[in-house]
Amino acid sequence: MGLIQAVAGSVGGTLADQWKDFYTVPGGLPPTAALFAAVPQGTNAGRGSNTKASSNIITNGSKIIVPEGYGLLLFQDGRITGLAAEAGGYEWRSDDINSKSIFVGDGLVESLIMQSWERFKFGGQPGAQQAAFFVSLKELPDNRFGTQSEIYWDDGFLNTQVGAVTRGSYTLKIVDPILFVKNFVPASYLQPGQVFDFTDLDNAAASQLFNEVVGSLAPAFSLYSNDPAKGNRITKLQQDSLGFAKSLSAAVENAYQWQSDRGLAIVKTAIVSIEYDANTRELLKTVQRADALMGSRGNSNLQASVAQGMQSAGENGGAAGMMGIGMASGMMGGLGGLQQPVAPAAPAADDPIAKLTKAKEMLDLGLITQGDYDALKAKALGL
Repeated sequence: MGLIQAVAGSVGGTLADQWKDFYTVPGGLPPTAALFAAVPQGTNAGRGSNTKASSNIITNGSKIIVPEGYGLLLFQDGRITGLAAEAGGYEWRSDDINSKSIFVGDGLVESLIMQSWERFKFGGQPGAQQAAFFVSLKELPDNRFGTQSEIYWDDGFLNTQVGAVTRGSYTLKIVDPILFVKNFVPASYLQPGQVFDFTDLDNAAASQLFNEVVGSLAPAFSLYSNDPAKGNRITKLQQDSLGFAKSLSAAVENAYQWQSDRGLAIVKTAIVSIEYDANTRELLKTVQRADALMGSRGNSNLQASVAQGMQSAGENGGAAGMMGIGMASGMMGGLGGLQQPVAPAAPAADDPIAKLTKAKEMLDLGLITQGDYDALKAKALGL
């Protein structure tokens, strides 16, 4: 009793031509729509024309087409009686022994949905009428987050508390439609014509998710920056959409049990901006300078800095400045085999004996006169 799977997998125009009257996803939905009622498609203009009322009530023999990326939920008196989480064509029969109540895919989704089905399944005989709804199984985009003031967390790499104002967005996925509908969707959305949209500003349930994400940002940043596998660098956040999504998903799960209670999971994130507070910016500048002094490139940078310092000392401080640079260079001699530049020797002070000896040699060679020699001698001796 329930759904009979007529065609599995992708369905197209051929099946729609064969089934002149069937139920399917309404047209014109926004990409962020998560849950909505099935609508009948009729014979007028062939496939895709909605010619009947918006009623989503199906009966024996009703045919339903489930497109790729969607799941079909059947309800009776507010209770879930069937779920088709596989694309294809279905026929609903309450009296066929070959019909099934649930169709799921492989892997994690299958185990999650089967657990929820066993927990919440309808135990009675399905009636002659069922309400049909579609739930999106795709990644739902444009779920935004942002903080108005700084949030703070302990950073393992900087070894202190850091703070930032941030904003961005994430994609959301319904991994367990049964939990999602049973535990989270308000009853007002289980009506024809209603669309549950996570980005709808008037959706109080969606607003609650926004608040919970903002409340989880600080723990998520802490999880990411203190994970050795991420290199302990908060500066990598904006380039690692999947890595931070895992941290954010873990943070909201720890605090609010999104997946285990609501069947929701964060898949990807996009951080638009991070504006660190003044103290954090200074710390990051220090880290950048330290990074520049690491490895062979750092050795070259340091040697260039020492050489520039020696040049400045020679120009401004003479021999005393050069001596100070030499002492500093000696103190840094153990830094990675750094080869210290050798300071040139300071010029010798004026020696009167050397000057007179040179003048006598010039006199003997006839380069200067006796009078010139006597004048040089008087000057050298201070006479």
